[in-house]
Amino acid sequence: MLVRNNKQKPQKSSSLAAQPVSQERRREQESFQDILLLLRNLMEREEKTILMIIDSLYEIGSTSLIDKKINSKGLNSLLKSIRMLPKPVFKIIAIRWVKRKSPLIITNWLYRKVKF
Repeated sequence: MLVRNNKQKPQKSSSLAAQPVSQERRREQESFQDILLLLRNLMEREEKTILMIIDSLYEIGSTSLIDKKINSKGLNSLLKSIRMLPKPVFKIIAIRWVKRKSPLIITNWLYRKVKF
């Protein structure tokens, strides 16, 4: 059905089928924002847990990288003994990145899993 508004171009009137779609989409966006907010709060509350995970990943990754790239046994053991020196700087950068990026990455991943 077309409706004319004072010398304007014809416009389609809003049908009942169009309203549920927009309401559905709005509810979907609200849920997306709720999940994002909950994940951000979780990241703030569980900072110690995140730091423990980052510590473990740093130890595993640095050891693995040294073993893979350094073939000399003497240099390998030397680098393994000093690998913990840059750890505090890495932790600061990693925790900031995780807090800033992870909630959105996780929310998008979850959304893709439930969207058909």
